[in-house]
Amino acid sequence: MTPSEDFVVTDRGGIVENSHRVHAAVVDAKGRLLYALGKPTRMTLARSAAKPAQALAILETEGVAGYGFDDADIALMCASHSSEDRHIARTRAMLSKIKAEEADLRCGGHPSLSELVNRSWIKQDFVPTAVCSNCSGKHVGMLAGARAIGAGMEGYHLPDHPMQGRVKHTVAELCDLDVGEVEWGIDGCNLPTPAFPLDRLARIYAKLASAADGSDAGEGQSTRGAALAHIFQAMARHPDMVAGEGRYCTVLMRAFDGTLVGKLGADASYAIGVRASGATKQLGADGALGISVKIEDGNLEILYAVVTELLERLGIGSPEIRRQLAPFHHPQRVNTMGVTTGGVSFPFKLRGSKPDGDDPRLAAVAP
Repeated sequence: MTPSEDFVVTDRGGIVENSHRVHAAVVDAKGRLLYALGKPTRMTLARSAAKPAQALAILETEGVAGYGFDDADIALMCASHSSEDRHIARTRAMLSKIKAEEADLRCGGHPSLSELVNRSWIKQDFVPTAVCSNCSGKHVGMLAGARAIGAGMEGYHLPDHPMQGRVKHTVAELCDLDVGEVEWGIDGCNLPTPAFPLDRLARIYAKLASAADGSDAGEGQSTRGAALAHIFQAMARHPDMVAGEGRYCTVLMRAFDGTLVGKLGADASYAIGVRASGATKQLGADGALGISVKIEDGNLEILYAVVTELLERLGIGSPEIRRQLAPFHHPQRVNTMGVTTGGVSFPFKLRGSKPDGDDPRLAAVAP
């Protein structure tokens, strides 16, 4: 396997055991593709990485502000949470704000994304219900939007419901695509989930981060810009709501302390929005940065390793900050006796839009 191939490799005793193909896109606030791996235009189901865009459609719905959702609520709308007690309590509180019941939710219960929570549930013989869904916050948000526009909560999850029509238009606009250019499937939580070129996912997150930069300027920001900034800040201020203890999204955002947001999508998609800084400018970015990643075979452990590797190669954050992600970057490959059996390596090179001869990690190849 040559270094130019877009794969991550796991080995056992130096013998290649698995290779995982990587697709990635790095764009700036104007949507310019700066760096790429694999096929940056790969049609990709964003899954839960699309939640901030779906949350925007909710926040822009007339009347939703009257329900009094706070930053932690908005963070939960964007979450794939671990169903910890605080997540379930927050979901119930949000339902109360819109005068809805758990029975109104059209997501089902499922095992927690946290092994620790699952063990606790098993000991209690607890059967998770809809409020325990990792997507419960998004569903309550959709109920709120449906009620606010007077469309009724019944069928809020269906593709032809007026609330989902608003979501489709909002997602397309954030991607800078026509509505018909975004494809839709049904997610694991029973809501529609969009598919679009991978670099458009990076574009959404660059817009989130750019809006957060603009919020520092105060007056003059558009209504949409203010809503995007609100979503960014809610996620950054409440990373514990977006995922949970020990989960990558929470650890990542805690480590970077407000300079970026990151969100997992099921089956190994990921997106990050990075606020403008000297590091983003050095990469040739005009303003903020958006990063999107898809692992072809859906491996989450490899996804987290790749995302962390990309942050290092791009010089995002200090070594001290990135060190907090070390367990995800270089996951231990050990057997049942704790013996190290192999490792993970990253032979790929990012393809850049301009030569980067001073950095051997970045190939001078046009995307």
